[in-house]
Amino acid sequence: MDECDAINAENCMLKDVCSELKKVIRMLETNKQELECMNEILKCEKLKVDDKTLALCKDLNTLKDLMNMREKVFNTDLSRLESESLDLKLRLESFVSENNQLLKKAHKAESDLV
Repeated sequence: MDECDAINAENCMLKDVCSELKKVIRMLETNKQELECMNEILKCEKLKVDDKTLALCKDLNTLKDLMNMREKVFNTDLSRLESESLDLKLRLESFVSENNQLLKKAHKAESDLV
């Protein structure tokens, strides 16, 4: 009987261990399902972030293109204005020179009259 009691005791202990293992397995399965659910949520959030990132990259590229276009226009306008300024400066120098010649003629005419 001792052998039978020992086997029964070991059998009961094994049943307890199996029962505990089944509880652990259920808990792990529950945790696995929760993690899978969280993983799906994170995947959706990542897709949203990726979409926003793509939209922001497009906006950034558009702004860069606009900035480059404005820079080209600015450089063109600056070159044109510098050219016009140089032309005006040359015309002004020409007018000053012409004015000086006329002033000399006026002084000469005045001195000839006197």
